[in-house]
Amino acid sequence: MTELAVAPAMPRRARLRGRTTRRVLRVLGWVLLAVPLLVAVVGPVLAPSTAPGGVPLQQPGPGHLLGTDVLGRDLFGLVLVGGTTVVSLTLASLVLAYAVAVPIGLLVAARGRILEGLTIGLLDVLLALPSLLVLMVLAATGRNGIGWLVLAVALVQVPYVVRLVRGAAAAPSCLATLEAMTMGGEPWWRVRIVETGRRVLPPVLVDATTRVSGVVGLLSAANFLGVGLDPAVVDWAVVVDQNMTALFLRPSAVLLPAGLLVALCAGTNLLVDDLLERRA
Repeated sequence: MTELAVAPAMPRRARLRGRTTRRVLRVLGWVLLAVPLLVAVVGPVLAPSTAPGGVPLQQPGPGHLLGTDVLGRDLFGLVLVGGTTVVSLTLASLVLAYAVAVPIGLLVAARGRILEGLTIGLLDVLLALPSLLVLMVLAATGRNGIGWLVLAVALVQVPYVVRLVRGAAAAPSCLATLEAMTMGGEPWWRVRIVETGRRVLPPVLVDATTRVSGVVGLLSAANFLGVGLDPAVVDWAVVVDQNMTALFLRPSAVLLPAGLLVALCAGTNLLVDDLLERRA
């Protein structure tokens, strides 16, 4: 009798703990994402001058709230200004990559093996190219500029996204639904584009959030190679690289911009995971 009375209470407590954990992670995700986005949007309006020439590694004081970095720039201003390029270029690269790759993946999945073989074969050539090699080619040919940088970073992502969309569209649960709609007389575009696109959306969202950190790293590597941004432009990743030699003398010059980059990636992943759990 005692076991029968206690057993039903255990799953309920587990469910309550699960809901509480999801709420905490949801709030944490919003906080982690909101802080770097707010800094990136509002920071440039409030930032003091970030011109070099001051006293390097100066201690925090009235003139410099967080001190200065190795180039004598105001660290507080660098933190406020450096997120604009990171957020805008990452968003532009991902939007361009998925705008190209998702339609290609849907058409490849819908049009049969001949088109699939040709398309995947061409994309495998891109897949075999290291990401840094593409950036080095841009640097060697003198094709610098934000437009070339966004295009190169997006191009590197396309083969992976096409394969993901094609695989998700070929899942048994998706195929069963598509066959039922086809037998019901639904038009081809609604079955193969609209419905298939809706069903591949969750894995595409998860993939996009996992690519945020990779795209941020690739954009940072491009800045180090001199491709894309002007060397004088303030960027969180570039600030981290420039101040690595002073990590133990001025940890905040490295940890603050690096922490904002980590918060941007982690907050995005937490919120999309929560969204997918609620949809499920």
